[in-house]
Amino acid sequence: MTAAATPAVPAVPATPATRAAGWLRGRARRLGTYWRRSLQFRTVLITLVLSSLAILVIGFTISFTVASNLFQAQVQRSLVSSATATAAANGILASSDATDRASVRAVTNSAIQTIAGVSGSGDIALFRTPDTTPTSIAPPDFLSRDLGGGRISEELRTRVQDNPGAQFWQSVELPNEDGDLVPGIVVGSDLVIPGAGRYEVYIGYELAAAAQTLSFMQLTGAIGAVALIAMLSAITLIVVRWVIEPIQAVSATSRRLAAGDLGVRLPVRGEDELAALAASFNGMADSLQARIRELAELSVMQQRFVSDVSHELRTPLTTIRLAGDVLYGQREDFAPATARTVELLSAQTERFENLLADLLEISRYDAGSVELETEPTNLVHLAGETIESMHGLALERGSELRLDAPGGHLDADVDPRRIRRIIRNLVGNAIEHGEGRPIIVSVDSNAVAIALSVRDYGLGMSEEETARVFDRFWRADPSRRRTLGGTGLGLAISLEDAVVHGGTLDVWSSPGHGSVFRLTLPRRRGGTVGEMDSPLALEPLDPEAAGPTAPELHRADASAIEEVRDA
Repeated sequence: MTAAATPAVPAVPATPATRAAGWLRGRARRLGTYWRRSLQFRTVLITLVLSSLAILVIGFTISFTVASNLFQAQVQRSLVSSATATAAANGILASSDATDRASVRAVTNSAIQTIAGVSGSGDIALFRTPDTTPTSIAPPDFLSRDLGGGRISEELRTRVQDNPGAQFWQSVELPNEDGDLVPGIVVGSDLVIPGAGRYEVYIGYELAAAAQTLSFMQLTGAIGAVALIAMLSAITLIVVRWVIEPIQAVSATSRRLAAGDLGVRLPVRGEDELAALAASFNGMADSLQARIRELAELSVMQQRFVSDVSHELRTPLTTIRLAGDVLYGQREDFAPATARTVELLSAQTERFENLLADLLEISRYDAGSVELETEPTNLVHLAGETIESMHGLALERGSELRLDAPGGHLDADVDPRRIRRIIRNLVGNAIEHGEGRPIIVSVDSNAVAIALSVRDYGLGMSEEETARVFDRFWRADPSRRRTLGGTGLGLAISLEDAVVHGGTLDVWSSPGHGSVFRLTLPRRRGGTVGEMDSPLALEPLDPEAAGPTAPELHRADASAIEEVRDA
């Protein structure tokens, strides 16, 4: 049966909008990163934003105030001019004795010319009020071209008609010489023409000059605001750099100090707060350097003391050992109590020798004088030899040892003496704490690492005990009788042996379900491994199990050792 091919989904072409959105997102992420990492950038940007906001508010306030005052001044000037022109026209009309139509029109035209001359505006309108009775000599309404088109509102006319002798005005847009609309106002009042009655008079005033003045002031203010913001940004940048640079120097110096350069110091300039900070930092560095030097000297003295004491104790211990061996060989001729004392003396002398050897080894690690003697080594062979040498002790404790090496028959560049010591420590601890249950030693490898684990099904440990299992001279249960006479340094030395190879030594344990110790080593000298590089899992798949049966373990153990010998 042939499977149908899934049609490929065509790629959606990128549009200019998606490219622009992607560019903006990238810029935003970069800006956010720069914002988080640069104190100088944040300070300058915050100062720039706040300064711009303050200048914007102040600029809008000043512009509004100036525009309002300028407009009110122009309105007041127009009202005064209109009142003067209307009074002059009323004077001409009042002094006239015209009684016929021609003379009335002539004096009316003279009054209009007087209004135009006194007011300085050619935008004039003259309307007969609705309450005036029409006569044959009354002049017709007059309306200049620029005030046409409904620029004089009915509301303004009504107010002028209802309030004789008063002035009223309204804002309008008037055409200038180029035909463009500019701001302006229309002032309305009334005239009394002899023989014709009461008329409304309206005078238009352009405010283009005031608008140009205001625009110029706003442009000047905007340019000044931009220049002020630029100056504030430059000043802030200079000040911030002057303040931030010492902080950056403190940061760089502290990193060098943390990296081990204890002689680095900050330059002290002046007597201000930054100079006080530099002086305090240098004082802290001096104190830290002195304390580290003191601790280093104390550590050297301690290491030398342990080494010297261990060496000095070897001579009397050798003598005691020889004398104890002689007595131990003749113990059958002694009384039972004396024979038991000789056996205890021999056991404790051997334990003392082991303790001295461990102390010397741990002092070498503390002094950093450990040298590896690596050679291609098969961990399966080392594990098999250790299992064979400790098989009798395991049987005494009721435990069976099993070697499980499905893919671990690969050589690794290690120091066989130290790795053998690790395996012996791990197997010995499993026998001590295995509660007579089976013990499984597993070996496996991959392209970068080789691993060995020791699994027991004994009492196990709690999380607190697991965290301290590699501490020196620490025991989970000091009251327990130890078959191997351990010194309390075995696991600590094993961890040092693993680390000096570039490997790891991990532990898993659960109360009532036993423990797993896993050693992971790089295949080549100078390499390193991590937790994910190990070919063996740390936590067992059967944490609740009690292990295989003893007969099966015995047969598996024997076959594994035979395989190692044949190899």
